[in-house]
Amino acid sequence: MDRVLSGQLQPHQRCDPKTLAQEPGVTRTGFYPRRNADGSVRPGPYQHLAREFQRRLAALQQAGTIADPRGAQIERLKHEVDQLGAHLARQESVINQLTEFKQRAVSQLAAQHAEIEHLRSASLGPTAVVRSVPTPHRPRL
Repeated sequence: MDRVLSGQLQPHQRCDPKTLAQEPGVTRTGFYPRRNADGSVRPGPYQHLAREFQRRLAALQQAGTIADPRGAQIERLKHEVDQLGAHLARQESVINQLTEFKQRAVSQLAAQHAEIEHLRSASLGPTAVVRSVPTPHRPRL
């Protein structure tokens, strides 16, 4: 019982009556009451051990000690899932903000482009003459 409660378990085991029964090689049914043929109830041969195990396990849990390494791993993973969920929510918020910014920027660019096109067409009427602006000639080296 001490070994199971201290967390010295095989990877597939848990801190429970089933593992407690496996250690000495007894059946788990010995931890529970039995019924006689007449319907009366008699205690199982190891029922007192099961009660003691449950009492000590509850005391450890109240003290904040997790005797089951799987239980500790589950708690750690739950905490990690919570942190990852919060991180994901923050990332989704940033993505939404950036998407809105992109939509506004594209709309503004489209409006500016339309304005430029309008101004070009207004200044280039049917009688407008377009001339090239001469550029200074630079000698090649």
